[in-house]
Amino acid sequence: MKKSSKTSATPAPAKKRVPAGRKAPAAPAVKKTAPKPVLTAISARIDVGFGNTLYLRGEGSGLSWERGVVMDCEHDDKWTITLRESDRPVVFKFLVNDEVWSLGEDYVAKPGSSVVFTPLF
Repeated sequence: MKKSSKTSATPAPAKKRVPAGRKAPAAPAVKKTAPKPVLTAISARIDVGFGNTLYLRGEGSGLSWERGVVMDCEHDDKWTITLRESDRPVVFKFLVNDEVWSLGEDYVAKPGSSVVFTPLF
């Protein structure tokens, strides 16, 4: 007995018909999410006294050694600031009223870190 040389082919799926005047449904949209920025959060645990403000000066992430950036007072003894994205460490010092420098060496924060310091004046 000879076997048939014909092979059975699977038919292609039928295309869906869209009624006249209607558009075919669009493929689901793929949302592209932007990567979250790498922010650096710096906090200081210090009471600088009523009417005084804590500032930050330094380099990296938009800081300058010539002019301070105001920190936010969350409590009597907690000051915070969130700095924009940086690809290098942030080097900084704290100042009271952007005039009196904190004692000691410069502080350093890695990009994307959340750090807390207790500066001395």
